[in-house]
Amino acid sequence: MTGSDASSSPAPSPAPSFRLAYVPGVTPSKWVRIWQERLPDVPLELVQVEAAEAAGLLRERAADAGFVRLPVDRTDLSAIPLYTETTVVVVPKDHLVAAADEVTVEDIAEDIVLHPLDDTLDWDGPPGLPAFERPATTADAIELVAAGIGLLVVPQSLARLYHRKDLTYRTITGTPQSQVALSWPEEATTDLVEDFIGIVRGRTVNSSRGRRPDERTPNADRAAKAAKSAKAAKGGRSEKPKQSPKQGQKPGGGRRTGGGAAPRSGRSGKPRRRS
Repeated sequence: MTGSDASSSPAPSPAPSFRLAYVPGVTPSKWVRIWQERLPDVPLELVQVEAAEAAGLLRERAADAGFVRLPVDRTDLSAIPLYTETTVVVVPKDHLVAAADEVTVEDIAEDIVLHPLDDTLDWDGPPGLPAFERPATTADAIELVAAGIGLLVVPQSLARLYHRKDLTYRTITGTPQSQVALSWPEEATTDLVEDFIGIVRGRTVNSSRGRRPDERTPNADRAAKAAKSAKAAKGGRSEKPKQSPKQGQKPGGGRRTGGGAAPRSGRSGKPRRRS
């Protein structure tokens, strides 16, 4: 091959990969493990992003899909709600709230409640007394709680993420709850995105949905369904082969009463008289 021929050859297409974004508090390890089992040849790259920046990251195509907190603008983003988190209040361990198993917003009405700029709860109005200024992040607010400045209301996963030995948290009612969803750009619903949707929704590897067309095996699916139906019809038990009835017996197992029975002895004729 000449130099001109080599230069005119098309460059090989890049190997496929999948970039998955996730916001703080979400643990994607279960879904990542299933992805690696089903698509070992397609690397999955995790991208951690702040909750407020997740939608922009997806719109810029810096990630193929992402675990985000609702609400998101669905004008150009698709979203599948996954689960709703419990809301908790983070307090110092010696606070009165720590003595209860569950509290209400009325129980903290006289406390300063911190409202960080990256708050993920959709408040009409935060509970408690407002702080002098809003912390920049939830991590900063946790430090202020530890310093005795105020309390913090967050989704439970964030309380666990920023856990400290000198702090605890309790379930609080009467507050908004954070909902986690899988989101992706609607115009970029690729085969790999469909694969990941199938994993998140719990579809099996043989499901015809959420898998690429070249990986679907309809004949195998039909054969598996037919075998399953046949087993169900038999009640899951194997049938014993039928045996033909023995000579001198009815098909049901009883002896025949007619004249075809074989004699018990090999003798024939009349019995002898005694003299």
